[in-house]
Amino acid sequence: MYIDYRDKKEIGNTGEFVSAIGLGTWRIKDYDTAYKTFLHAFESGIDNVDTAEIYDSGRAEEFVGRVVKAFGRDNIFITTKLAPYSLSDKYSAVKAAENSLKRLGIKYVDLILIHWSEPSLNLVNQIRNLEYLITRGYTRYIGVSNFTVSELDIAIENLSKHDIVVNQVKYSILDKRVEREGLLDYCIRNKISIHAYTPLEGGLVAHNEILKQVGEKYNKSPIQIALNYLISHTRVIAIPKTENEEHLTEIINSMGWRLDQRDLDILSTIEDILY
Repeated sequence: MYIDYRDKKEIGNTGEFVSAIGLGTWRIKDYDTAYKTFLHAFESGIDNVDTAEIYDSGRAEEFVGRVVKAFGRDNIFITTKLAPYSLSDKYSAVKAAENSLKRLGIKYVDLILIHWSEPSLNLVNQIRNLEYLITRGYTRYIGVSNFTVSELDIAIENLSKHDIVVNQVKYSILDKRVEREGLLDYCIRNKISIHAYTPLEGGLVAHNEILKQVGEKYNKSPIQIALNYLISHTRVIAIPKTENEEHLTEIINSMGWRLDQRDLDILSTIEDILY
């Protein structure tokens, strides 16, 4: 594989770059503790955050708004996700986007994603309604989440003017379906960035013996090895979640260096033990 040494990753084909590691907001337990940690993250150079309208019934978006208000809107790339039902028609799409922006306390987000593909709904309509949100000024870019190659084909074919810049999917060193099923290669060819969610598998990577052994060579933790493996791939941005400042420091120090090719090859052979 080609090793991507950049700690700034391009969003799609936009010419705009964000830190190779961002922060997710799913299942935050203590918003006050997380608030301090997220501020520290932004002050330390992490510049992108991911949330969604359904996370904690909107409280996660409100939390992001609180952090952004304290830190400042400039230089933070904000992604939120709308449920497919919210994009079933233009009226619903506008209402959902406006509600998200109200909770976030901002005039626009940088990126809105369809949270998942819902088989019971017309995907073409969802894509067109998503694109409509750009024309209304609610978002600068659009993308998708949990989309397969065939679903991406449909999305791309039915855009009138704008591009799909991100596909947010589950991707970790213990769950490499993105690699095995050709989704990563597809996104690289089509200049679509991968946002890798649950990259630490809820901390499970910390107990993997192979990661521990490789980590000893670099004087890095298994968590840092797991994250570095992901961001060593072209167009991959990892979005772990943390509420702990010590854990944040560990995450930040996953950047600024890269595993060598031999170790990347070894790590690529770790079986997907979760599936």
